[in-house]
Amino acid sequence: MGKYEIQFINACIKAFGQRFSLTREKAYDYLQRYAGLSFLIEFYDVEHLQSIDDTVDDLIMMCAKNGGTLA
Repeated sequence: MGKYEIQFINACIKAFGQRFSLTREKAYDYLQRYAGLSFLIEFYDVEHLQSIDDTVDDLIMMCAKNGGTLA
């Protein structure tokens, strides 16, 4: 994983946490538990071209498919 992917993933974790008023740690734990981080890594090539808000929306949908309850 390159430095740009790491920066992107960090920005997504922060934005996700802000959307739901979670700390970065809690946002990270949630995304890890419900496959959001795997999604970001696997689809970085597509997701980094979208706005952060669109990416957070995609994360919400992906996590919901894997049992997540935040919406």
